[in-house]
Amino acid sequence: MQEKQDEREFGYCADDFSRVRKLIHLKAGIFLSETKSGMVYNRLSRHLRSWGISSFKQYLDQLEYVNDSEQWQFFTNALTTNLTSFFREAHHFPILADYMLNAAGPIRIWCSAASSGEEAYSIAMTACEAFGTMTPPVEVIASDIDTSMLAIAARGVYANERMNKLSEQQRKQFFLRGNGQHSGSVKVRDELRKLITFQPLNLLDNYWFHTTAFDVIFCRNVMIYFDKPTQSKILSRFIPLMKKDGLLFAGHSENYMFISNDFKLRGKSVYQLNNRV
Repeated sequence: MQEKQDEREFGYCADDFSRVRKLIHLKAGIFLSETKSGMVYNRLSRHLRSWGISSFKQYLDQLEYVNDSEQWQFFTNALTTNLTSFFREAHHFPILADYMLNAAGPIRIWCSAASSGEEAYSIAMTACEAFGTMTPPVEVIASDIDTSMLAIAARGVYANERMNKLSEQQRKQFFLRGNGQHSGSVKVRDELRKLITFQPLNLLDNYWFHTTAFDVIFCRNVMIYFDKPTQSKILSRFIPLMKKDGLLFAGHSENYMFISNDFKLRGKSVYQLNNRV
């Protein structure tokens, strides 16, 4: 540890950090590097404070042995990274629009790491613009492991400064401007919100969906937090959930060609199933 023990509010040592790394990998598949000790301390300290606990060892003992599902969720939420924005990696959305216009029948899309909702709403906006209607034949399932972020997503209220990637037309068409005490924020219009179903989901869970296959899966900037065995496992589970000509969107720094032979590259960080009969 870089910081001396007696300078911290709570007892925290290298063994505690190692234990946290093991637990979050077990519960969420997240691989924390050895440089994240300070981040772990800062993010979890508020939980110790709220529980009236003086050390990380005591906190982790209680977390493991009491096995309270709500506290496990707080633990996971605290250590989940949520970096997102509207139309992030913008080159994906014209590809999505073109695909939707050439697809047969209703389109089902899974946004598998929805965070605070910007990606899911960007998908829905793309659908509305592509079909020229606020009621396109598109259903979006938006999931995330972090329930606190999903609550923000479902509420659909954002600060004005988060709208900087949207055109004025998009702001008027898809959002309501806040007034009075809500000045400085916008709210997603109900028509857009109705295209999306938000639900909690851990990609490490044994159960995902009982559902028909998806036309499109977005799994962007998620795999970078997993080790290769976990990445491979998740990719293999995508296969039966994808239509034969379906698309899988990855993040700009993720390359599935080094992980799985089941996918082929269609475009910049966009994949299709390989040799699917």
